[in-house]
Amino acid sequence: MNKKIAHAFIDAVSRKEYSLFSTTQHEDYDMNIKKIHHVAYRCRDARETVEFYQDMLGMDFTLVFAENNVPSTKELNPYMHVFLDAGMGNVLAFFELPDSPEMGRDTNTPEWVQHIAFEVADMETLLEAKAKVEAAGLDVVGPIDHSLFKSIYFFDPSGHRLELAVNTPISKEKMAELNELAPTMLEEWDRTKHPPRHTAWLHEKELSIS
Repeated sequence: MNKKIAHAFIDAVSRKEYSLFSTTQHEDYDMNIKKIHHVAYRCRDARETVEFYQDMLGMDFTLVFAENNVPSTKELNPYMHVFLDAGMGNVLAFFELPDSPEMGRDTNTPEWVQHIAFEVADMETLLEAKAKVEAAGLDVVGPIDHSLFKSIYFFDPSGHRLELAVNTPISKEKMAELNELAPTMLEEWDRTKHPPRHTAWLHEKELSIS
């Protein structure tokens, strides 16, 4: 499963006829971001975390930083910083901080909000992953139908919510329509703080399930 997993949606355009993200650069900003270099989170235990992502998601363990002082702030805070190959040039990293207070979570934010999403190749791979994670004793939600993609959700040993997603076919015209609606929906949300209904069809099937 190692080579089938990549960060959700970033490389979708290479296999599908659409992309969830516009490739148009903002006209008032000239920085050219190539890609996400890596994302980093805190973990409870570095070894436990590396073994989880190797065993459950087939990621390769590629690199470690370890220091007593933090390079950016110079503060004393011994750490182990591990890096994992999430496929297609995407890198997932974690810090273990043994001298810091026990890690918690933002209790004012629901558990379903903050998560890391990875793309898999097809529905068969998604279902295989679900069976493997469930066999390890973890609770799995899904597959959930988002119309543009289907997903399963579960938590890693440190409490980070993970999503595995497989894209579903959609026409260029429909994707262009969604792209055009995005600014309108953001403006409406900003004014009302009520969910705009322009794209209610995306979750109509899922939310009709009682």
